[in-house]
Amino acid sequence: METPEPTPARKRRPLDPFRRALVRGLAILLPPLLTIVILVWIWNTVAVYLLVPTENVARRALVTLYQRNIVPASAVPDGAGPDGVSIIDEQPYHVAPDGNFVPAEHYERVLSWYGPAQLPATADAIYAAYVERTFLQRTTVVPVFLCGFLLGLYLLGKFLAAGVGRFFWLQLERIIIRLPIVRNVYSSVKQVTDFVFNERELEYTRVVAVEYPRKGIWQLGFVTGEALVDIGAAANEPLLTVFFPCSPMPFTGYTAVVKRSETLDLSLSMEQAIQFMVSCGVVVPPEHLSQTMTASTEAPMPALPHPAGQG
Repeated sequence: METPEPTPARKRRPLDPFRRALVRGLAILLPPLLTIVILVWIWNTVAVYLLVPTENVARRALVTLYQRNIVPASAVPDGAGPDGVSIIDEQPYHVAPDGNFVPAEHYERVLSWYGPAQLPATADAIYAAYVERTFLQRTTVVPVFLCGFLLGLYLLGKFLAAGVGRFFWLQLERIIIRLPIVRNVYSSVKQVTDFVFNERELEYTRVVAVEYPRKGIWQLGFVTGEALVDIGAAANEPLLTVFFPCSPMPFTGYTAVVKRSETLDLSLSMEQAIQFMVSCGVVVPPEHLSQTMTASTEAPMPALPHPAGQG
């Protein structure tokens, strides 16, 4: 009987250490980098579609409110004094470059910010600059916006939890699902958000393993509840409704009714099971690693045999 020829050892290339170090660096850098990128994308989306429109509405409202203080030049027949100041209704007003008058306090503040060379050319522009620098600084707007945003989410949740709010929301959803293109996008997004944020479903879900599609192949699933009464009566034994997610997108999958005796309860949390599925089995909790795999990583390398004829 012929002995098989040994497989030749893989030749080590000069760039292999560099490539391994590069891949190791990417593996360390990518998780925090992608986390930052996702958070920045979420913040930019909120800023573009919520923060900036809110700022624009607040700017228009405040400018319109302060523009009531502008006194047109036609209402001051004597004009401005030598220093550009005129007393109107016992209050000092300063003339703007367009001839209209604004309160001296506001004029001097804008002048101190921009200087004579860059002073806005009209009374309306002076108040736009005054509102921008006084009320719409990002250090003030962002905390106020976040507090208002969280408060709005809280009030919306309380409103939708009530009977009247739920009724109006169901009516709105009925209109949305009748739109040809929007309903497809909305239904997909709603499935994902319901799976992630529905506390009642997550609270009663446990992770099980079922031999599927054949014996010897195990598939992870989430128990969503008991089986339908008719199916349970036909099977004449306890059944479970299990949702089998797909990798690497665990938010899609299929639902099946299986026998309780054919399910294996796993000591995995929802987060650990989702990480396992998203990573296609690469991310495994340490306490669930195979003892054989652990022993193989810790076992010492076997000693090489001496060549024939040597001691």
